[in-house]
Amino acid sequence: MSSQDRLTKAYKEAKRISFTNNDKFILFSDCHRGDGSFADDFANNRNVYFHALSHYFNNNFTYIELGDGDELWENLFFNDIFEANKSVYKLIQKFFFSNRLHMIYGNHDMVWRNPALVKKKLSSYFDPHEGKELPLFPDIQYHEAIVLQNTDTQQELFLTHGHQADFMNYVGWKFNRFMVRVLWKPLQVWGIKDPTSPAKNYIELIKVERRIKKWIASNHNIITITGHTHRPRFPNVQGNPLNYFNDGSCVHPRSITGIEIVNGTIALIKWFIDTKDDGTLQVVKSYLEGPAPLHLYKNTNETTH
Repeated sequence: MSSQDRLTKAYKEAKRISFTNNDKFILFSDCHRGDGSFADDFANNRNVYFHALSHYFNNNFTYIELGDGDELWENLFFNDIFEANKSVYKLIQKFFFSNRLHMIYGNHDMVWRNPALVKKKLSSYFDPHEGKELPLFPDIQYHEAIVLQNTDTQQELFLTHGHQADFMNYVGWKFNRFMVRVLWKPLQVWGIKDPTSPAKNYIELIKVERRIKKWIASNHNIITITGHTHRPRFPNVQGNPLNYFNDGSCVHPRSITGIEIVNGTIALIKWFIDTKDDGTLQVVKSYLEGPAPLHLYKNTNETTH
């Protein structure tokens, strides 16, 4: 099966979610939540991520995670990740119990495509203070893709991780996971980059983006939002753009990026730590691109609404 067929399959089998121009979504991906060790890329941005996600919960956003939320290549046991990030998972749990959480798996958490394993590992956790199992994400479902369907405009937004366009990180993910665990994780501590990752290999990154863009061009220029490459992408609405978006990652040096969909607009945002005039630190948000009206990103077979 080619990358084009894999993307088409993900689109056709995607979970469909209806929304209106009054709804609000925040899309993050590639958090790579780890065990807090020196090889944990998420640890440096944990506080920024927590602050940003708290803001979105308090402002009634729905959280959609576009894959690689949990770093299950470098880490063998989810419980190690949970214990290192318990406050983060408790915050994500608030979205879940408010019916404002949707999860997509990527290559680094591909094991979550197995519903039985999801139920076994994510339904509950042991609380040592209570001395018993407590609910975590009971009956949570992970998806390969989600299609947001705007009931106001009939516009579709195709959300997926993007590793379908990367053979070794989709078909050969178990081999890459093995290599990361036995070789690249120890070397990462010394600053040696993993060449199997498109986020750290520019040539592979370009190939992945080219395949995704080819699929978009062959499928009526449907708005497609991915992660995987860690490179934020936001098309210029002027001049018949190719509707390819990428939310970046939560493991940029000292910052996280994501995509907001708010009241019929879309924007690429960045959260980072900044210094006030008095020398104190604060977490702030800036707009890298947008907000731009979603209706301006038209499919090739779409009529004007």
